[in-house]
Amino acid sequence: MHSPPGKSLPHEPSAPTLDWPTHPEIEPRETRNLVMLAVHQVVFRIGWIFKTESVIMPALLDAVAGPRAGWLRGFMPVLNRFGQSIPPVFLADRLKAMRRKKWALAALAGLGSLPMAGLAVLWLGFAGTHQTWAAVLILGLYLGFHVLYGLYQLSFGTVQGKLIRPTRRGRLLLISTFWGSFPAALFAVWLLPGWLRAPGGSLPAFHWIFTWVGACFALAAVVVALLYEPGDRAAPPVVRQRGNLADAMQALRRDANLRRLVVVAMLFGSCLIVFPHYQALALEKLQLRWKSLMLFVVTQNVAVGVFSLVVGPLADRRGNRLTLRLLILGSAFAPAFAASLLSMPAGLAAGLCWIIFLFLGITPLVLRILINYTLEICQPAAHPRYLSTVSLCVAVPFLFSPLVGWAVDAISFQFVFLLTVCLLVLSGLMTFRLDEPRYRLRDAEAPSPGPGD
Repeated sequence: MHSPPGKSLPHEPSAPTLDWPTHPEIEPRETRNLVMLAVHQVVFRIGWIFKTESVIMPALLDAVAGPRAGWLRGFMPVLNRFGQSIPPVFLADRLKAMRRKKWALAALAGLGSLPMAGLAVLWLGFAGTHQTWAAVLILGLYLGFHVLYGLYQLSFGTVQGKLIRPTRRGRLLLISTFWGSFPAALFAVWLLPGWLRAPGGSLPAFHWIFTWVGACFALAAVVVALLYEPGDRAAPPVVRQRGNLADAMQALRRDANLRRLVVVAMLFGSCLIVFPHYQALALEKLQLRWKSLMLFVVTQNVAVGVFSLVVGPLADRRGNRLTLRLLILGSAFAPAFAASLLSMPAGLAAGLCWIIFLFLGITPLVLRILINYTLEICQPAAHPRYLSTVSLCVAVPFLFSPLVGWAVDAISFQFVFLLTVCLLVLSGLMTFRLDEPRYRLRDAEAPSPGPGD
């Protein structure tokens, strides 16, 4: 991406960078919008911790589906990524055409509470029944939620790209993640022990867990309404959505750096495929109790907050490319440690299992930095298209998720986790081929070379 002719980067720290549009109404209110977006994500996180993809959601499915449900767990990453990747490609242009993107963000956050309510009702009706068809209904609601969540991520990235400059997006990540992790952990410590030990039975009270999640998502939607977002000057009309996949392919063809980025993202997606199997390793192989899920949830959430203290400032000061590389390589520790547990004595492995979830705290930050890097490599008008294209390509490895679920049952947990480590290391090495957008911004400060230079 090249800067507009004659445009230079001002030296004042408050001045917008090249790919953040100068706007007399946005700039004075940037700090307010940053705080509101952070509060929104804090509330959203307080709900999200109760439905973590690595712990609570697969545990719910296992409780309904019964023993040896690895093949069903294997469908969870497929549905997760399909929902987050395909719909955004077809709705990116519609979001771009909206004059105020915050209303899409508010609506999608609020609508996310509906599948949570459905999960609560299903659990009340089919708790502990071990019926495959009930598990399929759970997977259907799971897919519905992630369709909404994929569109939510697209709208959040677009709103962030419009209202927050690139060199402050790391600060937003730090504030929202760090200050969201600890309140979320406190609520989990307060509420989850009672809900994971339901009175009069051995099964968790999943209906209360998902009711809480839905309420938090609805409240987070209300916070979005407090954002100050002026309407775009000229919103293009929405045309029939027939060329969206072609547009994504065209973006990949003309931008070599985008092609390299999606390779990095696809390789990284391998670690997301195995997320549902970590809690199965703990409950099935290591014979831990239901109450251990609370420790895993809190450990992972607090780890995200602590890591964000370093990740946010590092991304703002040294760039998203370096930060992405370090995080991807760091995320390989989770599957590596999980594989090593299976070689330890049972008692020791059970006592150390929580460390897996400490390393899993890195993974959500990779996804945030991946979004921020994508926002930096294109013009603001292309943000929805680039974000949806990267999200679509991340979905490719998820096609192998049912196979991974089968491999967990038929081969071993250890084989799956070690293969994941290899793919993550390869993904980290591929980041050395990515461009660094900060070089472009730095070069813009220097005088243009003369004809004889």
